[in-house]
Amino acid sequence: MAGLISITVTAIFTLNIFLAIALIFLERRDPTATWAWLLVLFFVPFFGFFIYLLFGRKLGKKHLFRWEGKNRIGIETLIDYQIEAIEKGTFDFRLDDTAHYQDMIYLHLRNNHAVLTQDNDVQVFNDGVAKFDALLHDLENAKDHIHFQYYILRLDALGNRILDVLIKKAKQGVKVRVLFDDIGSRGLRIRHLKELIDSGGEVAAFFPAILPLINPRLNYRNHRKIVIIDGRIGYVGGFNVGDEYLGHDKRFGYWRDTHLRIEGSALHPLQTRFLLDWNQASDRDDIIYAERYFPAIPRKGSVGLQIVSSGPDAEWEQIKDGYLKMIFLAKEYIYIQTPYFIPDISFLDALRIACLSGVDVRIMIPNKPDHMFVYWATYSNVGKLLKAGAKVYIYENGFIHSKQIVVDDELSTVGTANIDVRSFKLNFEINAFIYDREKSHELAELFEQDMQLSTELTYEMYLNRTRWIKIKESVSRLLSPIL
Repeated sequence: MAGLISITVTAIFTLNIFLAIALIFLERRDPTATWAWLLVLFFVPFFGFFIYLLFGRKLGKKHLFRWEGKNRIGIETLIDYQIEAIEKGTFDFRLDDTAHYQDMIYLHLRNNHAVLTQDNDVQVFNDGVAKFDALLHDLENAKDHIHFQYYILRLDALGNRILDVLIKKAKQGVKVRVLFDDIGSRGLRIRHLKELIDSGGEVAAFFPAILPLINPRLNYRNHRKIVIIDGRIGYVGGFNVGDEYLGHDKRFGYWRDTHLRIEGSALHPLQTRFLLDWNQASDRDDIIYAERYFPAIPRKGSVGLQIVSSGPDAEWEQIKDGYLKMIFLAKEYIYIQTPYFIPDISFLDALRIACLSGVDVRIMIPNKPDHMFVYWATYSNVGKLLKAGAKVYIYENGFIHSKQIVVDDELSTVGTANIDVRSFKLNFEINAFIYDREKSHELAELFEQDMQLSTELTYEMYLNRTRWIKIKESVSRLLSPIL
């Protein structure tokens, strides 16, 4: 018996060594993530191996999107034109608000092929009831197609209300496609949407498990929330589909989020993003360019914006780069709302430098965790910025899930990307970057209203936190690169 135990311990120790070697020399990870995984292997030598297999493996090229080598549908020529026009100084910026940020626009064009559109009407929602009332109304009026993508799709009261409308529209001949994330929508299976499929709808799951409870791509999730109706109306932002997003979950209470309803030419890049995701996930023939998906759109407004996406299929962290560029450009203030604040050192340094340069940096986080380690890592990181002069607000009116940044009443972003390593490197995300004084001011006013429902965390309060909180912060901080 003793010999068997000795052999087992030796085997586990040897396996850990080989895995550590693979981490250090073969996968070429970020050093902080490497050290975090080495700690997991060291402290949990047997189970750590299986944790790594599920959460730690890098997504190999062969597991990435099947559209490699395909053109980005419908916008290739426009991308090239905009890059060249900005380089030559001949780009037609319709508003000074937009022209002022042409270097950031150029960054997104080169970094993400994110075309600039300047004719959009944008409606901001910060309440789930209002957002889903508007969405249901637009779904009811769909004439040609509905493209519906969410990270979390629950078939509860809200989910079934939406499903009933989708089924009805499919029976009327509207082409309905539903895409959900297999892990985010835990418990939902394609068979649960059989009535929609039987009515003519199509359904796909993103990176589904190969076998029950076994998913080697568990760590790489599609966190995007996109709805496109007839190629003319689009939704993007933080709300998922479920009763808790209407404030019906006692654990979280009121759910504060931010979502956008967009009409205008920004629907073309938003549609492109959905079709690429759909082509990857669906086992049907790929959707190719068709005018029904990219209709001519009459000018609806004057808001300039870029639709920027990021994910592990990209070499660079495009949304994070956009966030950093906003910080670099700030002269007066930076307002940040995020449920998770676990940035890397570059992001923390950028905010610290902004604080020390006299920029009014304000960060709003939740007062309660939906993920314990993430919460205490967030608390630790905002604590680091308090000493530099940042102002931190703990939202008390329920749970804040909003992912938005506003700079100087001129520049803003709303989308799905949190400020953490997971959103920057592991998840497939999407954000709208907005170049408009009126819309950015509206988002800033919403932030200031939320301040009235928050408690300010001062540096003195942070220094007086309990020893137990300090221990939880320390553990969470060590794990933060892999959370």
